[in-house]
Amino acid sequence: MNRLHIKVCGLTTEDDLKVCQDMAVDLTGFIFHSPSPRNVDPGLVGSWKKKKELRVGVFVNQKSEEILEIFDAAGLDLVQLHGGQSPDVCLALGSLRVIRVFWPERFETLEDFQLEIDRYKDVCRYFLFDAGKCAGGHGRSILSPWLEKIKSPEPFFLAGGLGPENIGNLPVTGMAGLDLNSGVELSPGRKDPRKIRKVLDIVRRKK
Repeated sequence: MNRLHIKVCGLTTEDDLKVCQDMAVDLTGFIFHSPSPRNVDPGLVGSWKKKKELRVGVFVNQKSEEILEIFDAAGLDLVQLHGGQSPDVCLALGSLRVIRVFWPERFETLEDFQLEIDRYKDVCRYFLFDAGKCAGGHGRSILSPWLEKIKSPEPFFLAGGLGPENIGNLPVTGMAGLDLNSGVELSPGRKDPRKIRKVLDIVRRKK
């Protein structure tokens, strides 16, 4: 089994960031969307020391110019796009920088979903498949009967209420990584180190 990358998203404190760094989490995520309870200031994130992890900024409806400003202020490596941005926007931001989010539950058929993700071939570094039909932090797994049949043209992360209780029975193969958020929290924006450690132990035992 290929090594799964682990991303912990929705970080709001330096202490939680340090926990992730000490556990060698691969990617750390920060949400720059004011309505979110996990919203964080870009300048604050930029003041926190970065180690070996890749730093990801989560964006919803911001325009490219604002995203790039926050990219520099927060010291980001990647941008995660939740707002339905077009392939042209992904190219403008830099294809090697982009994680594009998709929601399989929006689509009635595998064929329709496959057509949508194929539009983004070669303009993203990663895809991310999330639960629900928009936004994130739903706290539950993706409800899609054909999830295992997706032929993703790019490496993809899986999100949706992932935590130590359900991480051992994932039905999907071929993933690049897992995106953890609400499933490893004490409350929105406050992570539970014990849950993160349990997930990492489970995943790394499968290597």
